[in-house]
Amino acid sequence: MALLRIVGICLGLSAASFLHAQSRDLQIIWNDVEGGGATLIVTPSGQSLLVDAGWAQDNGRDAKRIVAAAKTAGVSKIDILVSTHFHTDHVGGTPGLAQMIPIGKFYDHGDSIEASTGPGAALYNAYKATAEGKRVTVKPGDTIPLEGVDITAVSAGGEVIGKAINGGGRPNEFCKDAQQKDTDKTENGQSVGFLLTYGKFKFLDLGDLTWDREMMLACPANKLGTVTLFQASHHGFSGGLSGSPAFVWALKPQVVVVNDGARKGFDAAAYDIMTKIPGVEAIWQVHRAVRSETSQNTAPDMIANLEEGNPDMGFGIKVTVAKDGKFTVTDLRNNFSKTYTAK
Repeated sequence: MALLRIVGICLGLSAASFLHAQSRDLQIIWNDVEGGGATLIVTPSGQSLLVDAGWAQDNGRDAKRIVAAAKTAGVSKIDILVSTHFHTDHVGGTPGLAQMIPIGKFYDHGDSIEASTGPGAALYNAYKATAEGKRVTVKPGDTIPLEGVDITAVSAGGEVIGKAINGGGRPNEFCKDAQQKDTDKTENGQSVGFLLTYGKFKFLDLGDLTWDREMMLACPANKLGTVTLFQASHHGFSGGLSGSPAFVWALKPQVVVVNDGARKGFDAAAYDIMTKIPGVEAIWQVHRAVRSETSQNTAPDMIANLEEGNPDMGFGIKVTVAKDGKFTVTDLRNNFSKTYTAK
């Protein structure tokens, strides 16, 4: 009888643990790597995808921050690392990170187009050595397999998807008189970008995709439809190299997260574009843009790092998404949060 009771208790605990695992929210965490890229996604089933690995630091600062965030999110390995492009603020930290936490697969756009330069070659060779035998080349339209969510690559290797997805394909009213820019010939324009779908919730991350490729997605028809959450490309449009209004306004994101540095990416012109997004509900920033006026930054409670230099403590921003489409954005500096509902 006692044995049956013990078995029953164990089965009950196992069932409770299973239900808890299934009821977890989708998590998206922007790790502060000082204007680099390191966005961690953890699905309700516990699988993980990291977008970029930040800078290479002598003390492994960025890798340590990523590993700490993963641990807090209940992750002991990175199932997939998506390297959007081969610039040092996005892949420089990859070798160091791989020494601190297991990485299952490495997804990227293929060979670096900057590998013929000295710095580009060193960076790319270090990445190749780390990812050897585990690399997957991504092309627009490919699916990136992560349990519990749908992820479709929309850009890679300088190309974008040919067919509209997510209800897109309609003429874009913002294309009239939209500014065009020359083709970008750096790794930025090669960025792997993707749309993640979890029920009604849609998250778009395009790495450092440039203005010319944005226009390929936006005009004459918007190929991506509308999204719930948009990570502002290129650390907050980076001096007008990204952030075409015709593209950004057509997406109509409810919430924008700016993965900027104190003096990198986000500026007054970018803030102006974002505030004019039809129906936008909020803008959150990883750093206060110190070169802009207070009125050209979002509310202080929605900025993870208010200072630069030594006072900058490396705080991030976290989003948790429930199955019903409600999602909460939290500033990890002060735990201030707001909840929104995906439309």
